[in-house]
Amino acid sequence: MANNKEIRRSKLKMRIRKKINGTAQRPRLTVFRSSKEIYAQLVDDINGKTLVAASSIEKTFEKAGTKTQVAQLVGQLVAQRAISIGVDTVTFDRNGYLYHGRVKSLAEAARQGGLKF
Repeated sequence: MANNKEIRRSKLKMRIRKKINGTAQRPRLTVFRSSKEIYAQLVDDINGKTLVAASSIEKTFEKAGTKTQVAQLVGQLVAQRAISIGVDTVTFDRNGYLYHGRVKSLAEAARQGGLKF
């Protein structure tokens, strides 16, 4: 059974997803945050394709520091990969999480990496 925090986040997520979607020219940068890891991917919702993905479970992030520092590295990596395929403008989907902490550091690192949103 889902607890109140999960129910609240799913309602927020649905409210956000009604308003934003990704296209091939402007994909959706979505963030998933677990208790230990953080994942980011660029999604083209029209074609149902994931264009680029980066996460903290990749081998390059072993013992990289605090979770916030790892989120910054993931943001930089997703920005590099997005620019390499020719995408520089995205729509940010915080996925029901507050724009705070790890989500914020990932977004700011992606902006510093060259993504516009």
